[in-house]
Amino acid sequence: MINLKQSVLIIGLVGFLGFSFRDNKDELDFVEQNLAYANAQSDVLLKAANKVDTLYPRTLEKDGTLKLTNRYEWTSGFFPGLLWNVYEGDHREQLKQDAARWTEKLSELQYFTDHHDLGFMLYCSYGNGFRLTGKNQYKEVLVQGAKSLATRFSASTGSIKSWNGFGSWDGKHRYKFPVIIDNMMNLELLFFASKVTGDSSYKQIAIKHAETVMKNQLRPDFSCYHIVCYDPQNGAVLSKETGQGYANNSTWARGQAWGIYGFTMAYRETGDPRFLATANGMADFYINHPNLPSDRVPYWDFNANQLGYTPGPKSKAKATPTNYRDVSAAAVAAAAFLELSTLNTGALAERYRETASTILHALASPIYRAPVGSNGGFLLKHSVGSIAHGVEIDVPLVYADYYFVEALNRYKQILAKK
Repeated sequence: MINLKQSVLIIGLVGFLGFSFRDNKDELDFVEQNLAYANAQSDVLLKAANKVDTLYPRTLEKDGTLKLTNRYEWTSGFFPGLLWNVYEGDHREQLKQDAARWTEKLSELQYFTDHHDLGFMLYCSYGNGFRLTGKNQYKEVLVQGAKSLATRFSASTGSIKSWNGFGSWDGKHRYKFPVIIDNMMNLELLFFASKVTGDSSYKQIAIKHAETVMKNQLRPDFSCYHIVCYDPQNGAVLSKETGQGYANNSTWARGQAWGIYGFTMAYRETGDPRFLATANGMADFYINHPNLPSDRVPYWDFNANQLGYTPGPKSKAKATPTNYRDVSAAAVAAAAFLELSTLNTGALAERYRETASTILHALASPIYRAPVGSNGGFLLKHSVGSIAHGVEIDVPLVYADYYFVEALNRYKQILAKK
């Protein structure tokens, strides 16, 4: 009998070693099968969400019921974004209407300024909607959203403030200007606004923020700190910490994936070779890490429960000895690796494409992918929200599904060109 660990090892070895001799048609069939699965399973989630209609699916509660959030939570845009991603591979008119309806209920977020996640909330929903429909109303919402996001930029720190405050896990410090690595994902909204308006100020904010992250948030080995806290008056770095990782000096897996994705996108939008070098460096850290399992689905933190890494006394990470996988980190990384493969050439391009393929084949296996009709309608199992906070541990997460389907669509486009 093969146990879970052995199953993952076999999937990983077959995926990683087998990419080079996989038939292109077989890979296209694999993608189409998984897009068809996503269509069927997301329809289960859609029907459940429609019963509530005013709140957005995020995960499952411990009793198996749907956990919903209001539109102001950072994850609200992922559900309509998931519907758009599924529609991209299906083109059902009803699905398009459903995606539009769930998107347009977020319209008031274009004026939201209370935190930095407008990129997730608006670009994943309205951005995909505009990309697939060209609807001018969507463009207008996105531009206004970029204006709102830009209000959080500080010339003193050279960055966009993520949250309005952050309390350290040591219980002793509180900071007024935290910047988290996740914030790289919100820059795409600013780049978009400059492209469609001709106003370069949005792009300049995005570039400056990315430069500041390169300078202060990355370690020499291209791993990243989750949070850098600044003095809002003079821009001085006050502390480098974690919010959702194991320890301040550890590497939170999803944070590393956010960084790979964000700098890949920044290079695509600017052509700045510094951003490509950073994306490649962060990608290589992920791929080469000795603690990365063979199926390339990482543990929730690359350094969890290791010597030399100590959680803050207020963190719940120490009380969680199990090294859970984080499928959401893998899904984000797969989408990032695929785009990164198109921006590199030769062995590097092949390496990133191989890694993404290995991840996708793993996520599509019964270990991680839920049968149709189960898992509350969510596609993937075994994600982690925040072990440090003791929430959403080993559960489905809507953003894992979003990036899984995005990665499938990206892989399909790459395969179609081969």
